[in-house]
Amino acid sequence: MSSALLPGRASAQAAQEHAARGWPPFSVLLGVGVLVAIILIALLAPLLYPGDPLDMVGDPLLWPGAQAAYPLGTDSMGRDVAAGLAHGARTSLLLAFVATLIALFIGVIIGAVGGYIGGRIDRGLVWLTMLFQTFPPFLLLIVLVAITGPSESVSAIAIGIVSWPPIARLTRAEFRSLRQRDFVLACQGLGFGPARVIFAEILPHAAAPIVVAASVAAATAVLMDAGLSFLGLSDPNLVSWGGMVSAGREQLATQPYLVALPGLAIVITVLALNLLGDGLTDFLDPRRRQGP
Repeated sequence: MSSALLPGRASAQAAQEHAARGWPPFSVLLGVGVLVAIILIALLAPLLYPGDPLDMVGDPLLWPGAQAAYPLGTDSMGRDVAAGLAHGARTSLLLAFVATLIALFIGVIIGAVGGYIGGRIDRGLVWLTMLFQTFPPFLLLIVLVAITGPSESVSAIAIGIVSWPPIARLTRAEFRSLRQRDFVLACQGLGFGPARVIFAEILPHAAAPIVVAASVAAATAVLMDAGLSFLGLSDPNLVSWGGMVSAGREQLATQPYLVALPGLAIVITVLALNLLGDGLTDFLDPRRRQGP
């Protein structure tokens, strides 16, 4: 009997062919779709809600849907909640992006150099990584921001500084497993320098798990930024999701939407990044793609 007459078998064969071709799994597509939507909202925020989102534009404490001009309501100061969410997306995503780049730069450099060279240099870098990991990341983050003063640039740098150790440990493990491969030994035999071997030969082969770790670091950066804003350790001239949660907690019993809406934005963004990371883990791991 033809497979066209068996929908179940045909769909199973199509799914296997898609997996064999390396098509992205649904979790990756869902995570990417949600992130693209959030990024579009962030980019279009100045057009959708021109002006300062911290300006008082309406009556205070309007519930969502009470006035068409403010579909998500207003806070206790009469500020548009929808405008705050849109502009807060710009703040959170930009900070997470910069912090992740900083964590990747530090973590990849330390992990790659230690994992490839080994010896005393590796032991010293491992000791440095363990030293950073002895401090709770968020407490160290609070100390760094409190010392230097709250601002978005300081928060991004501080989050990157406290987020690099897991990336360094992962990069080191990948480099230690790859440095004895034939292509690495061939490059060494041809006289390639350590920098060329590390960044041009080994790093592309170790990129898959590092990309997954970057998505996790970005999600962690969003949560850390929200925590700093909730504690009042963020730039007061910029609207942020954590700051909106902090401002709305005083009216939590009577106006729960002031906390629920920015909290939901944080949850959706972190969930999308985690879905992207989990999906990339399956998509970039050939052993999982091949299946049983």
